[in-house]
Amino acid sequence: MQLIRGIHNIPKQQIGCVLTIGNFDGVHLGHQAVLNQVKAQAARLAVPATVMTFEPQPHELFAPQQAPARLTNLREKHLALRRYGLDRHIIIEFNRNIASYPARAFVEQVLVAQLGVKYLVVGDDFRFGRDRAGDFQLLQQMGALHGFTVVDTQSYRQQQQRVSSTAIRAALSNADFALAEAMLGRPYSFQGRVIHGQKKGRTIGFPTANIALKRLQSPLQGVFAVHVRHADALYHGVANIGRRPTLNGELVQLEVHIFNFTGDLYAEQLEVTPRAFIRAEQKFADFNALQRQIIADAELAQSLLSR
Repeated sequence: MQLIRGIHNIPKQQIGCVLTIGNFDGVHLGHQAVLNQVKAQAARLAVPATVMTFEPQPHELFAPQQAPARLTNLREKHLALRRYGLDRHIIIEFNRNIASYPARAFVEQVLVAQLGVKYLVVGDDFRFGRDRAGDFQLLQQMGALHGFTVVDTQSYRQQQQRVSSTAIRAALSNADFALAEAMLGRPYSFQGRVIHGQKKGRTIGFPTANIALKRLQSPLQGVFAVHVRHADALYHGVANIGRRPTLNGELVQLEVHIFNFTGDLYAEQLEVTPRAFIRAEQKFADFNALQRQIIADAELAQSLLSR
């Protein structure tokens, strides 16, 4: 799948596509149903199947404190989209200039002139342009004027699929990983590159691989029994997702201790899949108390994962 960052980077010779626009946070089964139909229409019209997303997501620009937790950061979302065989992923940097673009101008200058959209799939609640003046009805009117079809994403969702990013967040907040997996069509996981941390864990025999989550809010916080995939190997481990209050941490990050692993993981990519909730994150009186709890957490994680 071709990754295009910004409309200005679309080659002129590639005009023409079937396009869907949305957050696609999680790329869950509902999203996948839409993507499959985008591919089918693109094959019928012999043009590229294209998905457009915005980064950051609009809520994260206008109301960052109220923005929902991200199921997928940018890289995770792109990798998930790539699994479904689309031709292009266009990422638009969402800023106040883009938000203030007149709705009709966005359709005429971006969708028609630069992308040459033949078939557009969006949610019927999709809003865009200055003062969010653009809506589904305007898109249908302009589609009729400029010769492209506009359909609602709900047209491509099966009636029995009651799937949403909100429902998946709720399942994760209840540590119902089986339900989240059923809605995603895959286990929920975090992916990222190992970075340097404070290296406190190695002083007590629990070295950790630290991964920056790269999102305003994490859908999970606390201590979990996890599976860890590195290259083609799968390991068991225990992970903390949070700010590490005992160590006066500020940023939310993921720290995972991998059982029976030796080696250097710095700069390596890991996939961490939570399998069971152990406890909420808490602040301990001192590092020794934290050490005792870590030992207990690890023992419980090993027991849970061995079942």
